Amino acid sequence: MTRLPPLFQDWFAARGWQAHAHQLDLLARAQAPALLLIAPTGGGKTLAGFLPTLVELSENPAPGLHTLYISPLKALAADIARNLSRPVADMGLNLRIEDRTGDTPATRKKRQRADPPHILLTTPESLALLLSYEDAGRMFGGLQRVVVDEIHALAESKRGNQLMLCLARLQSLAPGLRRVGLSATVDDPAAIAHMLARHPDPCPIIQADPGPDPDISMLNVQAPPPWAGGGAAYAIPEVLKLVEQHRTTLIFHNTRAQAEIFFHKLWLANSGGLAIGIHHGSLAREQREKVEASMVAGQLRAIVCTGSLDLGIDWGDVDLVIQIGAPKNVKRLVQRIGRANHRYNAPSKAVLVPANRFEVVECIAALEAVRARDLDGDARAPGPRDVLCQHLLIAACAGRFDADALFREIATCGDYATLSRAAFDDCLDFVATGGYALRRYDRWQRLMRRADGLWQLRDPRQAARIRMNIGTIQDTDLLKVRLKNRRGGKPLGEVEEYFAASLSPGDTFLIGGRIVRYEGLRDAVVEVSPDATKTPRVAVFSGTKFANSTQLSHRILRLLQQPDWSNLPRHTADWLALQRARSKLPRADRLLVETFPDGGQHYLCVYGFAGRNAMQTLGLLLTQRMEKAALNPLGFVATDYATLIWGLDPVNDPAPLFDENALRDGFETWLAGNAVMKRTFHGVATIAGLIERNSFGARRSGRQTLFSSDILYDTLHKYDPDHVLMQITREEAMKGLVDFSRIEEMLARTGGVIEHVSLDRLSPLSAPLFLEVGRVPVEGSAREKLISDEATRILGEV
Repeated sequence: MTRLPPLFQDWFAARGWQAHAHQLDLLARAQAPALLLIAPTGGGKTLAGFLPTLVELSENPAPGLHTLYISPLKALAADIARNLSRPVADMGLNLRIEDRTGDTPATRKKRQRADPPHILLTTPESLALLLSYEDAGRMFGGLQRVVVDEIHALAESKRGNQLMLCLARLQSLAPGLRRVGLSATVDDPAAIAHMLARHPDPCPIIQADPGPDPDISMLNVQAPPPWAGGGAAYAIPEVLKLVEQHRTTLIFHNTRAQAEIFFHKLWLANSGGLAIGIHHGSLAREQREKVEASMVAGQLRAIVCTGSLDLGIDWGDVDLVIQIGAPKNVKRLVQRIGRANHRYNAPSKAVLVPANRFEVVECIAALEAVRARDLDGDARAPGPRDVLCQHLLIAACAGRFDADALFREIATCGDYATLSRAAFDDCLDFVATGGYALRRYDRWQRLMRRADGLWQLRDPRQAARIRMNIGTIQDTDLLKVRLKNRRGGKPLGEVEEYFAASLSPGDTFLIGGRIVRYEGLRDAVVEVSPDATKTPRVAVFSGTKFANSTQLSHRILRLLQQPDWSNLPRHTADWLALQRARSKLPRADRLLVETFPDGGQHYLCVYGFAGRNAMQTLGLLLTQRMEKAALNPLGFVATDYATLIWGLDPVNDPAPLFDENALRDGFETWLAGNAVMKRTFHGVATIAGLIERNSFGARRSGRQTLFSSDILYDTLHKYDPDHVLMQITREEAMKGLVDFSRIEEMLARTGGVIEHVSLDRLSPLSAPLFLEVGRVPVEGSAREKLISDEATRILGEV
């Protein structure tokens, strides 16, 4: 099809629209086995993805499931269902379009399996659950197309790995299945295309006209930003002025806690009574839906939000995006910018607000990257094996399977194309028996091999338990928060379990922009009452504190080497010039290390620019090595760009501390006995099916599952250290919270060249680190020496 059928041409014309070139291009290639469309936000990607479906069904509306739409968000699936129903109704197409998520009523879910609609909109988790039923072949046997929306968002997590395994299963059930991926922000289109296609099939990439450059700038305020901190409270008067000048403004934050604090302070300064809401994933669904409805109706002037509004839902007439704090990742920034002026060929408008002095540099680097269309992202790693273990359990729930055939099917998934048969067999042995150390326990004897060589569940009743735990999203241990009254109270949201455990009656905290007082815990619900009389603590919400991407860090290092900084505000340019005069500025090809005394202690500052997690790990490793060298370290603090260590003795020659082999050996020793491994193992074991979060009658608490996983970890560490889950845990820990790979990249980039600058006082660039929160004390001989010296002094005065 190289042009729209008359019915569709008339529908476009009636609205004064004209089909975009990329929409017609995708329609013309509708029979391709796989296609990836990259088009800017507001460019009609979703309609492009559905046009071949609607045209085919308009000509042959045969019963049964024709197209499956996969979205990373439940709300996005529901939103697309509403938007798609309009052209279907306008053109009089006799089609059924339905969504299926965790919020869908059980009766509709049951009917959908028996009588599926023409178009089903769902999430990766719901698809995996559908494939676990014995009737999956009947439901999906006639499937023609699958559309994966916001594929870049899925590709960044294990949800994407699970989805691709599910597509391999669908392709076996429906050999003629055609795949389409949609995205606005892809840093490596070839890698995403490889992930999407049936290996080794090709996947052509359709690149739409990117449209006009966004109107993006950094907020210019009279007073310079503070030296440290992440709240950007200094900019609230200017932010309110911007809100007043625009119809609807989205104010993005990188964490939920920062969003709560900013909303509270913004509301206190909102003397004009502007209608402002807050939206993030820890708020009660009722409150989120109320905010969303108000946005669509145009009743809110601003919404303080997090990643919950990142993706392609068109909530209302948003004409400005404000990013509070450095974005840390260019691809995420581009996605957020696209929420403003959500129309093709209309420039998005955005303002960046640095939270502190160094974030001014970060924001300028991010602006330059956006203008250069230079997106960041990590290279795709092989598919994780804990997800594969869960997939094997899902396959067993659906019926008997042949291991050889299943291995061949999995090898058609790009993420698992290099999986060895030995690695596959290790996973199969684990899900069947639990592995060497656990095979004596009946609860992990889940699969059996029949006389004919096929594998099946040992007990068919296990299928229900497995289905209850399908998915790769790792829930943080959350407790509901409700206003206290006799009827259960209004739901406000959720807080982390360990935060709730730290509360005493009368304590106050922020949630949903309001101050509440903790009254008690009843039936695993945090009961609160309104209280605006005390300074609140901040609730601890689930979510990740982002680290600077590698590409953005490199761009910052290049910016620091400019001969002058006319593109920076005067206060920041003067600060960098002072650093250049008194010390040196960091470079990409060498590691700048400053040492200096201050306040009776000695400091070492390492400018690694490896991201917060890696710099934190580097602090742990360096203080270990300093302890062994009798340099008496006392503590350290880390940011995205540097690690500051303080102690009792000067470091005259820092080079030996950075010996790569010694750092790696120290890392291996530290990691083996560290809580990071146990925390990582808990996530791996939950996804792989060793630990159940949900069971009949109740959901196990976070403490219960952590206790179980700690026992299992200790057992395997002692008796079966090469167990497949221990192997996976180590792989995950290396690239997760500790991010040792970024340290290795830093050492490779600098080639072992240490640029040591010995100073008589702290440097301008190190000064903000003295104001950072999150200092980590080092327990060791230095503290013992301090205590001994203090005791000697006291005794000498007696």
